[in-house]
Amino acid sequence: MKSKIVSLSKNTEFLSLLSGKKIVNKYSTIFYKKLKNKNYKFLNISFVAKKKLGNAVIRNKIKRRLRNIFDGIVKNNEVNFEYSYLFIAKKNVFDDDFEKIKGILTSDLKKIKK
Repeated sequence: MKSKIVSLSKNTEFLSLLSGKKIVNKYSTIFYKKLKNKNYKFLNISFVAKKKLGNAVIRNKIKRRLRNIFDGIVKNNEVNFEYSYLFIAKKNVFDDDFEKIKGILTSDLKKIKK
């Protein structure tokens, strides 16, 4: 089954996710919640990098790294499609090793899968 990742677009979706459950780790804060009227064939997810993390080049690199990690996680079916996700990145994503980040995010998403 090929999955399609869809970005969150409406302000109400973001506000709804911020009121949901969250997991905090060294690299990001993950908000997740079951949204109403969600198609379970698609995965709703957004990556946010705040301005205080750096200039546009650094923020875009952080979001690219997170998207790349998440693509690998989705291909291994280690994510629950019933939830919508919001990742708010931290500065450590830019500085640390890719495999270390991937391991921690994978373990956090397995907790959500239950």
